[in-house]
Amino acid sequence: MIAEVRASRPGGRTARVRSDVLAAVETELAEHGYDGLTIDAVAARSGVHRTTLYRRWKTVPGLLVDLLEAGADDSWEPADTGSLEGDLVAVNREIHAALTARPSITQAVIAASFRTTDAADALTRFWEDRYERTALVVSRAVARGEIPSGTDPHQLLLTATAPLYHQVVLLRQPMSREQADHHARIAAASVR
Repeated sequence: MIAEVRASRPGGRTARVRSDVLAAVETELAEHGYDGLTIDAVAARSGVHRTTLYRRWKTVPGLLVDLLEAGADDSWEPADTGSLEGDLVAVNREIHAALTARPSITQAVIAASFRTTDAADALTRFWEDRYERTALVVSRAVARGEIPSGTDPHQLLLTATAPLYHQVVLLRQPMSREQADHHARIAAASVR
C-alpha cells in the first residue's frame, strides 16, 4: 500500500524543481529524521536555492506535507495476481519492503507526521487514498466469486496489513517476509 512516497515527474521547470526538492526531502528525512530535516540541507541536496524553498514551501512542515501529497500524484495500484490471497500477499510484501528498507522513508514519514498537525493531516489523506486504491483487491475477489459481496475492504486490509505496522513500527521488532505473507493468508482465509 505504501511502498515509498515518490513524486511523479511531469514536464516543465516547476515540476522538475518540485521533483528535485521532494527527492531531497525524502532522502534527508530517511537519513536524518525530522529533527535533521532543514531547508538548507534540502537546498544543498536538491540544487534548488533556499530562497525558492522558502518562497514555495515556507517551512520544513510545508516540505513534509508536499511530500505526502505527492503520494496521491502517482499511478500506484495493487498487483493483480489472480487471487485474493495472492493480491494480499503482494500488498504485504510491498509494505514489508518499505518498512524494512534501511533507511526507511516510510517509517521516517510516519514518525515525522507526529511532529506537526499539517503533516499528520496529510498522512491521513495519504492513507485514505491508499486504502481506497487497495480496495480494488476486494472488488476483484468479489468479481471472481472468491468472497461475499458484502466484504468490508477496509476491515480486510487492516486485518492483513496492521500486524506489519504494529510489529515493525510500533514494537520495533523484525518481521520476516514469510511472516508478512502469513498475515495476508490469515486475512484472506477470514473472509472466505
